[in-house]
This record gives sequence, structure tokens and C-alpha cells, in this order.
Amino acid sequence: MSNKLFSIKSIDRLVSESTQEGEHSLRRTLGKTNLIMLGIGAIIGAGIFVLTGAAASQHAGPAVVISFIVAGVACGFAGLCYSEFASMIPIAGSAYTYAYATLGEFIAWIIGWDLILEYLFGASTVAVGWSGYVVSFLKDFNIVIPPAFSGAPIAYDAAAHTYTATGAFINVPAMFIIAMMTTLLVIGIRESANFNNVIVIIKVIVILLFVIFGWHYINYDNWKPFIPENTGTFGEFGWSGIVRAAGIIFFAYIGFDAVSTAAQEAKNPQKDMPWGILGSLLVCTVIYILVGLVMTGIVSYPMLNDPAPIAVAVNTAGAGLMWLRPLIKTGAIAGLSSVILVMLMGQPRIFYSMSRDGLLPASFSKVHKKYKTPYITTILTGSVAMVVAGLFPIGLLGELVSIGTLLAFVIVCGGILVLRYKRPELKRPFKTPLFPIVPILGVISSLYLMCFLPGDTWIRLIVWMIIGIIIYFTYSVKNSKINNPS
Repeated sequence: MSNKLFSIKSIDRLVSESTQEGEHSLRRTLGKTNLIMLGIGAIIGAGIFVLTGAAASQHAGPAVVISFIVAGVACGFAGLCYSEFASMIPIAGSAYTYAYATLGEFIAWIIGWDLILEYLFGASTVAVGWSGYVVSFLKDFNIVIPPAFSGAPIAYDAAAHTYTATGAFINVPAMFIIAMMTTLLVIGIRESANFNNVIVIIKVIVILLFVIFGWHYINYDNWKPFIPENTGTFGEFGWSGIVRAAGIIFFAYIGFDAVSTAAQEAKNPQKDMPWGILGSLLVCTVIYILVGLVMTGIVSYPMLNDPAPIAVAVNTAGAGLMWLRPLIKTGAIAGLSSVILVMLMGQPRIFYSMSRDGLLPASFSKVHKKYKTPYITTILTGSVAMVVAGLFPIGLLGELVSIGTLLAFVIVCGGILVLRYKRPELKRPFKTPLFPIVPILGVISSLYLMCFLPGDTWIRLIVWMIIGIIIYFTYSVKNSKINNPS
């Protein structure tokens, strides 16, 4: 049994499968630009429109800009490792496939099961945030969605670890946006990518309008001191505050790894996947830095502890920027829409790969005859995400997404270390630089951030993993194609 648990799927076999054509093959239609736009679409969302204010007001002050750089570098470690894998193994499946090639089947199953927390629950989390912005936007036009149909029936208090009834019935807008994006993804990856490109352009234009016009309203005194003095408590300003803020802001970068799930639909994955992953990370880091500078320049940082910090900055600037208010909300709605789209795109492709390996039922790898998309898993993912988004609060879902993503980063960076030493002769179109420093730092930084997540989140992760292990030993190990070749 132990040999079966750690059976490794050869790189040669993975590459061979990626070039196969037939009724179960995906259509290669994505170019370099599409992949970069997918990455930007996944990254720029709730983070820039929500998290930046809390990080600045409670931890870093104007030095939140440095926190963006620190978080971007930390994500860069994982991004470089993802890029090496994606160029070597250009097939759907992301971290699941990489783990199968390096650490064995059981670890691959664990990471595949874990990625459900990132993609499926991630889509649900962002859909809840999307609902809040849409309800607020419609209210400006005197269109009111009753609270009973725009919120979760339960609320979660992370500090007290308690659940309370809200009086709401179900979050209809959150379910609606998931249904729309699921339908689009079934129709086709090219259509989905084109739609995502339009959304990304809209939200980037809105953000750039805020940066360009907001720059004229900066009060340079708000940047003094740029690094506020530490209060005597770790994480409250000073350099420790910058690091703590980087931990919070790290989650604003979640999503770039979703690009790797589309490797089997890229025209030239060996060259274009690193561009998609690292290019989107670089673009978003620059955008985050500019937004951080303008936001803390317009508003004194203690005033930014608000769920909509960019809107606070626009309001503070006064009548001169009021025309931006509806555009900011439009940009936020567009931004969150593209994140949902990319998250819902990633999960079915992981199921697709797991099914082709025999670890999930064969129906999970069925591809639509006309649209060439994994339609069964797309519909399944969308249906479950709709239920989760309709019933659960954003705080509870967000913590699960964070810990699931960080665990994936740890395994991918660890996989690069293993594979470089075990298979140094393999062709690597893209090589992670400064080996082994970069992957080691990737593992350490991700584990460090995991340690600061609440204990309850760790308990939920452990319970989720136990469920996954039960499924593996009762179904997957018996049906694995690598261990049970027909």
C-alpha cells in the first residue's frame, strides 16, 4: 500500500497526455495576453477594494506601500516555482499535477482536495462580496433588494467563535453571479477569456482614473511619518507593522496560480505560462503600490479603517472627485466578477485532471462535444458554489480560502526542490532562479503566514482533509490508473 500511496506519474507521461487529441481533450486557444489578463482578473478584486484600508489604518500607515512590495516578493517566490512547473508540465491541474509528478499520488490527492478550498470556496467568498457592492450600487438608484434575500442566514464572529442568526433567508445576488459565470464557462474558454479581458480593462481603467486624478488631491503631510512609530505592540506600526500588513495584503494577491490551471488550453504553454503568472503578478504589484500611495496621500491613514477605503478617499477629496464614486463601484463589481470567473474556471480543470487519473469518477473528465469544456465539473462546481455563497458569511469562507491557498504554495515550492534533485536532467523551458533559495523562501514565507491564521481555521482544514483522506482510501486508491492499469 505504501508504494501505491507515493506512486509518481512520470513527466514524460504527463507531457504525452497533454498533447493527446480526442473527445476528452481541451481546446488550446489562449495566448500570452489572455493568460496575463486571466491572472490580473483573478488577483485584482476584493483585496485592492477592501483590504488595503485595514492594513494601512491598523498596521502600516503610509508604509503599506512597502507591505505591498514585501507581499508581492513573497508571492513571487511561489510564482517562480509555479512558472517552472507550468512550463515543464503544460496540462490542466495546477498544483495537483505538479505534486503527482514529484511527491506521489497521495500528496497529489491531498493538494487536489485542498485546492477546492481555494477555488470553489474562493469563488463563493468573492460572490458574497460582489453581492454587497451590487446591493449598494442599486440602492443609489433607489432599487432596494430586501436584506432577507441579500445576506447569509448566519453570521460568524471570529473573535467570540460564535454563530448567530441574521434573519436573512438567502443571498440571491451572490447565487446569481455564480450562475451567470458558470453558464459562460460552459459555453467556452475562449468566450470566457474574452469576457474576462473586457472586465479587466474596465476595472484597470477605473483604478488608473483614481490614481491619475486622485494624485492632484494628495496632501503630502499625510505621508509624514511614512513609517509610523511602533506603539509597543508587535504588528502595530513600525517595521513589525509593515510585516503584519504584508501578511494581510498577501491575500490580495491570491489568484495568480489559477493561470496554471489553464495550461492545457494555452497555445504555447512552455513559453506563455511563465509570462501569464509572473506578468500578472508584476502588473498587479505596480497597481497596488500606486493605489496605496494615492489613498494614504488623500486620507490620513487612521481614517482608512473602512470596508471601502478607495471610496473614503474619493469622498475626502470632495466635489472634484465625486464623479468617480459610481465608477469606483462599477470597477469593484467588474473586478469581483472576473475573480469569480477565474476561480470557477480553475476548479473544474483540477477535477478534470483528477478524473483522468482515476481518482474521481470518469464523468468528471467528460468534455462537451461542441464547446470543448469540462461541462459536468463546471456545472457541479457552480452548483455547489451557489449553495455555499447563498448560505455562508464572507469571514468564515475567507479564512478557509487563505489557508487552502497557502498550503498549495508550500507543496508547489517543495515540489520544485524535490524535482531539481531527483530529475535534474529534465527539460525546463523556464527555471526558477537562485535555486534553492527561492523555493525554500517560498515554503518558509507561506508556512509563516499560515501560523498567524486563527486556530479555528486550522481545525476546519484538518476536518476537511480527514474527509478527503476517507474518500481517497474508499474510492481513489482502488481506481487509480497508475496503480491499477487496465
